[in-house]
Amino acid sequence: MNDAWRLGIDVGGTGVKGNVVDTTSGELVAERVRIETPHPATPEAVADTVAAVVEAHAWEGPVGITLPSVVKDGIAHTAANIDPTWPGTDAVTLFGERLGRRGVHVLNDADAAGLAEVRFGAGQGVAGVVCLLTIGTGIGSAVFHDGELLPSTEFGHLQVDGHDAETRISAAAREREELSWGKWAKRFSRYLQVLEDLIWPDLFILGGGVSKKPDKWLPLLEARTRIVTAKLQNQAGIVGAAMAAVEGTSP
Repeated sequence: MNDAWRLGIDVGGTGVKGNVVDTTSGELVAERVRIETPHPATPEAVADTVAAVVEAHAWEGPVGITLPSVVKDGIAHTAANIDPTWPGTDAVTLFGERLGRRGVHVLNDADAAGLAEVRFGAGQGVAGVVCLLTIGTGIGSAVFHDGELLPSTEFGHLQVDGHDAETRISAAAREREELSWGKWAKRFSRYLQVLEDLIWPDLFILGGGVSKKPDKWLPLLEARTRIVTAKLQNQAGIVGAAMAAVEGTSP
């Protein structure tokens, strides 16, 4: 095993994905393992699934794990697309005991994706304020200033025109309401304008499933800030989790 390799695991609402990452380059160096997220996704059930991913890789080194949750000092404080029993869970202790090891680091899933994009992807070398937004079942956010993460921003829950933003602009909302790309882009542009007035970013990076087909919506967005799509796409969470296992990023 190379000293720079770490196992990154991305816990999502539908799947738990893991791979070994060369943290000097952001490259995946093994076959990705994906296991369906258990339902209900209780802390114990997710810990068992994470352990199965670790065992599938026969991995004995440090592990980074993302959660769709605000994570501070290793404690999960919210629950998005996982079981509502998560808040208050000591996630670092939970996973550490289940895996039988130290060297476990846990962080928010969007923060992990942002770490990867800023180091190896669309935000590489960009000075100032960079805001990554992941567009999926909800809206995740990660904000950086000169490459330094400001964790747990949760901008998907900003109130925009009287609504929780992600209930109207997530990919799930677009599908649920059968919005055209034009109507969705108008809503998303309004959201970006609220963020612009709040943090005055130098770059927006948009990731998630919709980033695979930017020609359908990117030209329709209106904002004063430069907008690009994520380069690492679905592997960003895994790469960012692995980076956390090197750098000890457990907010």
